[in-house]
Amino acid sequence: MPQVTVRYFASARAATGLAQESFEAATLGQLLSGLRGRHGERLGRILDGSSLLLDGLHVSDPLGSMPDGAQVDVLPPFAAG
Repeated sequence: MPQVTVRYFASARAATGLAQESFEAATLGQLLSGLRGRHGERLGRILDGSSLLLDGLHVSDPLGSMPDGAQVDVLPPFAAG
């Protein structure tokens, strides 16, 4: 199973209490499901509104594969003004 580094920003970091962590997941859907299971509904709500970057590129397909050593950034919406 591929090992992925997940980096958290803003409210996602606050919800997990982590800047980053490692996770095993073969697809984006597995990753998101696993993160919800590990960190609960607070992170789940944040994930629902977040942009996700896989090695710097936006991803959204739950069936998209996770290469070993990939980095996924969780970028919640940021308020401006």
